[in-house]
Amino acid sequence: MSDAWFYGSRKNDGNRGNALWVIIIIFMIINVGVLSYVTFFIDTDSPTTKEFNEIKTRLENLQFQLSSAQMEIELLQDQIKIGKISNNNSSLILTQLYNQTRRSVVLISVTTPTGGGTGSGFIYDMEGRIITNNHVVENADSIEVTFIDGTIVEAGLVGTDPYSDMAVIQIDVPNDLLRPLILGDSSDLLVGETAVAIGNPFGLANTMTAGIISALGRQSSVQGNYVVVDVIQTDAAINPGNSGGPLLNTEGEVIGMNTWILSQTGQFSGIGFAIPSNTIKREIDSLIDTGTYEHPWIGIQGRDLTPAIAREMGLDSSIRGTLVVDVVERGPAENAGLLGSDRNVIIDSQQVAIGGDVIIGADGKTMKTFYDLIFYVSREKQPGDNLSLMIIRDGNTMEIDLTLGVRPPPT
Repeated sequence: MSDAWFYGSRKNDGNRGNALWVIIIIFMIINVGVLSYVTFFIDTDSPTTKEFNEIKTRLENLQFQLSSAQMEIELLQDQIKIGKISNNNSSLILTQLYNQTRRSVVLISVTTPTGGGTGSGFIYDMEGRIITNNHVVENADSIEVTFIDGTIVEAGLVGTDPYSDMAVIQIDVPNDLLRPLILGDSSDLLVGETAVAIGNPFGLANTMTAGIISALGRQSSVQGNYVVVDVIQTDAAINPGNSGGPLLNTEGEVIGMNTWILSQTGQFSGIGFAIPSNTIKREIDSLIDTGTYEHPWIGIQGRDLTPAIAREMGLDSSIRGTLVVDVVERGPAENAGLLGSDRNVIIDSQQVAIGGDVIIGADGKTMKTFYDLIFYVSREKQPGDNLSLMIIRDGNTMEIDLTLGVRPPPT
C-alpha cells in the first residue's frame, strides 16, 4: 500500500474512533442522568403527581436519547469493521494470489557465447514445459531453471518464435515441483483492471508488482520490421529480469507474458508491455510439436493512407486504408497481382512513395489502417488461407484474391 493510502486510512479511522468515543461519553452521561432521576424517585418519600409526571417524561426522553446513541455506536462500529475488512481483503487478494502462483514462476539463467543473463518463465504443463521469451534463451549454450525452493535443473529448448518473442523450454523434475498456470482469455481484458507481474527483476527472485491494464491493442516492431499486434500495456513495474514472467489477473490466470518496457534509462518508467495470452494459446501447440510457428504472410511493405497522400494520388482525402509501398518478389502479393508504389513526392519536406494499390478492405471487413490489416491476418488467418482484398487502383475499386504464404525466417 502507498504511504498516502496508509496515512489516509489511519486518519479516517481516527476520526471514526473519535466520534465513537464522543458517543460513548454521551452514552455514559445519559446513563448517569437516568440513574440520578431513578435515585431521586426512589429517595423521595412522597413525590407529587406533577413531580412524578415530570420525572416520567424526562426518563422517556432520556431513554429515547439512549436508544439513538446506541444505534449510532452500532453504526460506527459496523463502519469501522467494514473498513477494516475491506482493507484486509484488498491486501489479502494479492497475498493469496502470490502464494497461489509463486511456485509456478521460475528463474531462468543462460550462458551464451558472449556471456549470460537471467530472465523469468512459468510452468505450462505437467510435462515440464516452461514458457518464456525468445530473447531470454536466444543463442544460449546452456539453460538453467531455478525454483522457489532452490531446486536447480538443466533445461532443453523445445521451440522458439522470434516474431512474437516466445519460447518453450522443458525440464525433467518430480511432479510435485510442477504447478502449471492457467492461460486466461486476453480478449476479455478491460483497461483499468488489476494486473500483477511476478518475475525476477535484476535477479531478485519471485518479485511481485501490481498495477493496471493501461491500454490494449498496442503494436511493436520486431525483426524484419514486422509487427507484433494486440500487445498489452501495463503500469505494473517490469524491469530487466521480468522478461518471460507471467502477467496475471486477480483470478491467478495468465493474461500475458511480460516482454519489454519503454524507457530511456533501461529501467521501468511506467510503461511495460506483455504478449497477450491468446497469442500464447495460438502458438503454443505448434512450438511444442514443430519447434516453430508459421505466421501468415501477405508479402508487402505498407503504410497508412493519410489525407495528404490521398490528395497527391488524386483520391478523396477522407479515404482510409493501406498504401502498398512495395511488394516482395515472388511473394503472395506479387503472385496475386498487387502493385507497389511507382513514384516519389515530397510531403511535409519528406520523400514519400505513392502510386501503389490502396487496400481498403479484407474478407468484407473495412481496414482503415495498416495495423487493422495486420491485426486481422495475424489473429484470424493461417498460411494457405485465402484473403480477399478490396483495393483502389488508379481511382477504381476492385477485388483481388490472395493466398497467404509463410513469413520468411528473420535475417
